[in-house]
Amino acid sequence: MNFKKNDESFVCASCGKNVEKLKYSSRDHCNHCLHGLHVDIMPGDRENPCRGILKPVEIATDAKKGIIIVYKCTRCGQIVRNKIAEDDNYNEILKVSAHKG
Repeated sequence: MNFKKNDESFVCASCGKNVEKLKYSSRDHCNHCLHGLHVDIMPGDRENPCRGILKPVEIATDAKKGIIIVYKCTRCGQIVRNKIAEDDNYNEILKVSAHKG
C-alpha cells in the first residue's frame, strides 16, 4: 500500500467543526466526532469518487498500527480502518467502544 501524505485542515461534514492539520501524518478524520469522508482509494490519494461519510462503528487494535477506528461508509457500505490520532476526542473513542457489536 502506498501512503501519500495529504495533511490539510477542513470543516467536518458530520459535525461542522474546524479540523486542523495533524502535522505528523495525514489527517483523515475529524478529531472532534471521529467521522471522516470516504475520499481515499490508497491512503492519502483523495481519488475515491464515493465521498460518503465514514461513520465510526468500532474501536479495534492492530499489531502494526495500534488503536484504530473501524468505519462504515454511509453511502457505499465499505468498511475502512484508520489509526487514531493523538488529538482525537477520547470521550468519542469511549462511546464508539461501548457500542461495539
